[in-house]
Amino acid sequence: MAKEENKVAVEEVQEGIYDARTMGTGKMLVLGLQHMFAMFGATILVPVLTGLDIAATLLFAGLGTLLFHLITKGKVPVFLGSSFTFLAGYFAIAPNGEANLLPYACLGVACAGLLYLVLSLLVKLFGVNKVIRFFPPVVTGPIVIAIGLTLASSAIDNCQSNWWIAILAVVTIIVFSIWAKGMFKIIPILMGVIVAYVAAAIFGLVDWSGVESAAWIGLPVDWGRTVFALGGEDFDAGLALTAIITIMPIALATMVEHIGDICAISSTCKRDYLKEPGLHRTLLGDGLATVLASLFGAPANTTYGENTGVLALTRVFDPRVIRIAAIFAVLFSFCPKFAAIIGAMPACVIGGVSLVLYGMISAVGVRNLIENQVDFTKSRNVLIAALILCLSIGVKYCAAGAIYINFPDITIMLTGLAIGALVGIVVNAILPGKDYDFDKRVESGSLSSAGTLSLNTQTESTTK
Repeated sequence: MAKEENKVAVEEVQEGIYDARTMGTGKMLVLGLQHMFAMFGATILVPVLTGLDIAATLLFAGLGTLLFHLITKGKVPVFLGSSFTFLAGYFAIAPNGEANLLPYACLGVACAGLLYLVLSLLVKLFGVNKVIRFFPPVVTGPIVIAIGLTLASSAIDNCQSNWWIAILAVVTIIVFSIWAKGMFKIIPILMGVIVAYVAAAIFGLVDWSGVESAAWIGLPVDWGRTVFALGGEDFDAGLALTAIITIMPIALATMVEHIGDICAISSTCKRDYLKEPGLHRTLLGDGLATVLASLFGAPANTTYGENTGVLALTRVFDPRVIRIAAIFAVLFSFCPKFAAIIGAMPACVIGGVSLVLYGMISAVGVRNLIENQVDFTKSRNVLIAALILCLSIGVKYCAAGAIYINFPDITIMLTGLAIGALVGIVVNAILPGKDYDFDKRVESGSLSSAGTLSLNTQTESTTK
């Protein structure tokens, strides 16, 4: 009898567990905590790099995830964490994390989040294939590549404060990504941060004064870094418009990333989430979560491949477990002492980790082109990619660093990324020979995410 029960339990795990309540409350809490740590390393790194508030980041990662689950009827096991794809937008507006400039960047990201709502409506009205044909991989792939390449110099600048610690972070990420087993393979970024941070502390490179003065419990929102801080006589309408124009095109890449992630999660969980609850609902949830987070000074949200990897590893596909992780993230956000520990991270640690992450952004763009079999023997595809890359990177590193358009009352700054993205979309729409078919990509399983930053794919998680 016992053998038969064990056999049933094994078969259930192999097929996947869709109701974690059968495992008991204790195991559900442990699984939720594991999901929180899976997203943790990458999620907190975005505010560390940009100057956004760490506590607010955790708060709205948790609240955004819960909002997503509410809109998707609690059916999709997705965690929403900080998006690295928007880093270029934050750096374009607030290159050194200036507190007075970050609200403008957040305004631009909030407007970018509104594009999700527009796409959600279009998908509901016309279907995904008719909409996504305007954002094929030949456009989104080079955009993602350019984002990583334009960020690379800032990673090197941070590494230069102590190359030995930076190299230790890189080596740690590589070791855990390639040779680690189980859960440790899912969190190489977090392990790189921990190992390099501990080493920096041992060698006296960490300033603990802020940690000592921080309270144990406090509110997670810094109102001075929110969009609500804008206004009054100091409001710069030109900078606000610049932020919107600069950052909104980045959503073109992240929306395709979202679709790829939902496809990956559907494949992992053996459920077609594109149909039920529907792609329009998942886009709406992701977009509203990004708008909410940005308004309160937190980074843009995105679906996290790291947590999809955990799903594949544990075979527990119950969205309740993800919601438990979201609640843990909210609870951690009310501890300023914890946020101060993260904020004390030396630049060399940040540099080493971001050296890998920024490179991975570009690598994911390359993978997007390869997995979607973009044909570069066709002149139209070569021209589109060439224009996007040359404009995005060339304008970024030209003497002015951007293109400025002067009007009587305001000056608008167009970054290379904004120009490259817009030109790529227009040229792709105009030139004949569009052959991208979203439905066929989904059926063949070749659709890739345009921005997932997990250092291991879902299939690797299940086979290693």
